[in-house]
Amino acid sequence: MRYDERDPESSNIEDRRGRRGGGFPFPGGGRGVRVPMGRGGLSFTTILIIGAIMLLFGINPLDLLRGGGGGGGGFPDIPQMPRIDQGQGPQAGQRNPFELPGSPASNEQPGQQASTDEMKRFVARVLADTESFWGKEFQSHGMRYQEPRLVLFSGATQTACGTGQSAMRPFYCPLDRKIYIDLSFFEELRRKFRAPGDFAQAYVVAHEVGHHVQMLLGIAEKVQSMKQRLDERRANALQVRMELQADCLAGVWAQRINQATDGRRLEPGDIEEGLNAASAIGDDMIQRRMTGRVVPDAFTHGSSEQRVRWFRRGFDNGRMQVCDTFSVEGGQL
Repeated sequence: MRYDERDPESSNIEDRRGRRGGGFPFPGGGRGVRVPMGRGGLSFTTILIIGAIMLLFGINPLDLLRGGGGGGGGFPDIPQMPRIDQGQGPQAGQRNPFELPGSPASNEQPGQQASTDEMKRFVARVLADTESFWGKEFQSHGMRYQEPRLVLFSGATQTACGTGQSAMRPFYCPLDRKIYIDLSFFEELRRKFRAPGDFAQAYVVAHEVGHHVQMLLGIAEKVQSMKQRLDERRANALQVRMELQADCLAGVWAQRINQATDGRRLEPGDIEEGLNAASAIGDDMIQRRMTGRVVPDAFTHGSSEQRVRWFRRGFDNGRMQVCDTFSVEGGQL
């Protein structure tokens, strides 16, 4: 993809890399205990007294130095997603129905800082492109697009949907309207899934933004409600349609943002990178790699062929209307 210094970066990036567990939120919404220090600082005796008092009340004195709690624990893992009414935000304490379980990703090493900082800028520019396109698309239908935040983390972090971990791969939490990405996944995408290229990374971001669009349009809520009344096999099949629609929406975005930039955004080979990534993370490919066999009834994201087909469909047509995966017969999905 072609980006340069003239291209804007989204301000909706929250960088939690380097924090242990992303910081455990305290009940009042803060990030821990901060003690004001005078110009001369606190005496050693005073610090010992404060530390003893904190231990008496079960508080880790190290939080005083870190300015926040450590990792561990997590939000209650409640499997049902509440109704999201107009004008109301998500409620904390619910499980993310769109977690993407996958291969474990390695933690960032100090030597990777330069490359991951460049990845951060790239992700921020891709996110800005999604904000530009979806903002105009929603406006054309008399609606207002509410931009999601994208959280960069390393290892694990706290979310309104529970503890997010690198092993989940990038995921969207509808309860706090945030996308969570450990940048080390992009290295896994290149090395383990053999899907290199910057557009492969952009496809991942656009797919998660597609889930955000589904949430804003009420699709996610309807699907979650239906899944609660179905057995596991049929619930999985319904989830596959959700994921394929997000792939299709990513394809629509790619085509339209390239049009909006007069063909400047995409380079030769970019779409092939996206198709390769869609194929590499198909359920059949992942199952075969992890277990040596394929179980279609356990699919939750779609086969490689399906993911490629729906991304290509969105890109070739450039219209949201072609992404209705829910009205397609199963054999044609």
